[in-house]
Amino acid sequence: MSYKVLLLEDDRLFAETIEDFLDEEGFRVSIVEDAKKALDRCYKGKYDLYIFDVKVPFMSGFDLLQELRKYGDDTPTIFITSLREKEDLSKGFRVGADDYLKKPVDLDELLFRIKAILKRSIGGDVLYFGEFRFDMKRKILAKDDKEVDLNPKELELLALLLKNRGKTVTKEMIYETLWSFDEYISDGALRVYINSIKKVIGKDYIKNIRGLGYRFEK
Repeated sequence: MSYKVLLLEDDRLFAETIEDFLDEEGFRVSIVEDAKKALDRCYKGKYDLYIFDVKVPFMSGFDLLQELRKYGDDTPTIFITSLREKEDLSKGFRVGADDYLKKPVDLDELLFRIKAILKRSIGGDVLYFGEFRFDMKRKILAKDDKEVDLNPKELELLALLLKNRGKTVTKEMIYETLWSFDEYISDGALRVYINSIKKVIGKDYIKNIRGLGYRFEK
């Protein structure tokens, strides 16, 4: 399962060097050259990591991150900067950065920092069963590092069952958690969702507790 990275860097050659390096390490990198394009990408898509240069067109990387944090975007962020003053670097942390690297950037060090940040921010939310890996935060199911196709509601249901692994999750709890009070969902419709998940992961993981609900076996 590859991680998505948004790279904000107006030096195209430098950006492509980072892109090529991270691509070989299994990351999917999208490059933007200015803060306006970066802001648009952040609003329209979801990324696992931001890498922002500080001095870019339209607004600084600091101001961009401050804007994103204001609207609840908690995506881990690394700044790449040529700034040397301590007050400039501390500003990056004040607006919500997770780390920074000074230019010229050592790519191996960048990779080390990225892995450390992703481990802190995502690692605790990843659950494993059999050949599968489920990212609770991003709601992504993967097998052999390839994403498995389930619809959003099925992924939410799987997340709820995994969160309560070994415990019976009542049908009432499922309805209250996954559907709003004015939405009607029948027991038959819920069985369809359960069976769709079973077709993907196998029938042995989820047990039907007659008259009560479902349990994801340990």
